[in-house]
Amino acid sequence: MNLALVGASGNAGSRLLKELSDRGHAVTAIARNPERIADLPGVTPRGADLEQTEDFVQALSGHDAVISALPFSTTDGAALIAAVRASGVRRYLVVGGAGSLEVAPGQRVIDQEGFPEAWRPEAGAGAAFLDLLRETEDLDWTYLSPSAEFVPGERTGQFRLGTDSLLVGEDGSRISFEDYAIAMVDELETPQHIRQRFTVGY
Repeated sequence: MNLALVGASGNAGSRLLKELSDRGHAVTAIARNPERIADLPGVTPRGADLEQTEDFVQALSGHDAVISALPFSTTDGAALIAAVRASGVRRYLVVGGAGSLEVAPGQRVIDQEGFPEAWRPEAGAGAAFLDLLRETEDLDWTYLSPSAEFVPGERTGQFRLGTDSLLVGEDGSRISFEDYAIAMVDELETPQHIRQRFTVGY
């Protein structure tokens, strides 16, 4: 496929970029600082900023799908969704957050006692972004929430998928960036969660 990956130099974005490259996809890797993007087969770095709307939309246009891996607390979610719409690309995948996952019916992670205040702005913005997507009917969107602990690690290919509930294993709720990237690219190649959120964890 021919893809646009926004936020390609970040923690999740750089692992997604490698996974996409390793699987033979052509990727326009978009970042504010394109010099930070890894030099990989099939990857074309491009500098673009959401605040420069016309140039950003142009950078997205003409691809089979858009994947965004941007921090929610510093991104205008409505503007980002509008830019994807304006680009004419219908398939849109989002590196989501864990805060909106449920620990019990109707009880979100972000609302639990002891949730770290330092994480609240990002988690709250991620939940709000998911709400915006759920109101969006003209994009084939997918929002993939990681587990609570989203960290560098190994690419094992051994993980579980869920829907709206936080996945917890023997070592707590965690997933590596590398295994998260596998789950995201699997969804890209074989869509199973159109206009849905799902989650991945050990």
